This record gives sequence, C-alpha cells and structure tokens, in this order.
Amino acid sequence: MTRSRTIAMALAALAILTGIVIAVIPNGSSQTRGHSNRPSSAPPSAALPSSPVTPVVDVSGLHWTDFHGYRLPVSAQAGPRITASDLASGFADTPLGALVAMINIGARTAWQFGPGVFQPTIQSQVTGPYASQMLSADLDAYGSGAAEIPDIGAYASFVAYQWAGYTPSDATADLVVEGPGADGTTIFAATQIQAQWIDSDWRVVAPPGGDWANSATQIPSLNGYLTFPGQEG
Repeated sequence: MTRSRTIAMALAALAILTGIVIAVIPNGSSQTRGHSNRPSSAPPSAALPSSPVTPVVDVSGLHWTDFHGYRLPVSAQAGPRITASDLASGFADTPLGALVAMINIGARTAWQFGPGVFQPTIQSQVTGPYASQMLSADLDAYGSGAAEIPDIGAYASFVAYQWAGYTPSDATADLVVEGPGADGTTIFAATQIQAQWIDSDWRVVAPPGGDWANSATQIPSLNGYLTFPGQEG
C-alpha cells in the first residue's frame, strides 16, 4: 500500500470519530495546510460576532466516556445533561459547554452511528443553510452501505483545540483528532466548528455544503493548540 493511500485511510479513520471526511486531492495525497489558513465552517450569513474573545478554559475536569468505541467528553458543569437514546443535549452556556457541545454534536452527525443518532442530531441540533444537505448526504451514505473502517475507536481520539472566537451566543474553535499514519507516524486532522446558542442550548452550524471536509485539514503538529488532558499522545 502506498504512503499516500495509507495517509488517506488514516484521515478517513478520523472521520468516523468526528463526523468529518478529510478532503483528498485527485492524486491520492492528503491536503496539508497550516492551521492559520483553515477555512471557516460558517457561511457568510453566520459570521462571527463583532467582539469575540479568546477564553481561558479549564478542561482538567473533563471525563471521556465510551460512545460505541469512541471517547467523547462529558462534564458535570458543562454537560451534556441528557444522553438518552444515544443523543446528547443540555450544554452550559460557557466556553467549556460550547467545546463539549461541538465535539458531542459534531461526532453524532456521522452516518456510521446510524439514522437513530445522526438524523435527530442533525434535525434538532444542527443549524444553518447547509443542514439539510448534511442530512441528505448521511442518509445517502447510510443507505448505500458505504464501508466503515474497522477498529478506529481503539486509537483515534480528540487531542487538542484552538479558539477562533467566543461570545455567549456564538463560538468557533478548531478541534483536532489524531490517528495512525504510515510507518508508525501520527496524523493530526483539525476541523473548525461553529456553534450558536439557540433555544437555551448550543447548536452546531453545518459546514459549507453540509460536508465537514470543507472545514477540515491535515496539520503537521499540535504546535499552537491547547491539549485535552488524557487525550494527547
């Protein structure tokens, strides 16, 4: 197997964990850009507020729970307070609540978890003009029986984040997951996710085209990112 193919498969592996499919250019090699060039997940109509801040967040109290083989964060203070039927809602209107919501909601948009998870998640917890496209794409992928990559939960995990901006009603951050690459190397993939406080809870803004690949990229390292304790390495 070629190195470029291995990298592409590793990035696709990360997609299952985060609900993201990393774009691969036609020649089979992965796109790699510095994190400062990553495109915003928000369409122009959902731009960041005029006065966002970069909050200081204590993530030391996060617990990472199993969700069908994948580790997702929970917090007594930040949520989710409701996790019935494999869904997650009830997040605090705080920076930590926004981070936890982005990961939990974003992960549950993955078609691999089945329509019982991705459909109500997208219908109730994803907003923006591309939400319907995301749902249609998930339904098509699930209906086509697209192959899952096995055993990803054993080694792909969220490891870091970086704020792009925060207000109590609108938050944007780059979330990073890691997975195995060729020859024992580690692949990092970052996705910019925006969340908005709507009807007393956080909602994730669907990425352009309803495809997380449009907001994601491979990055060379975790330099410049803040790590989640217990998730790095």
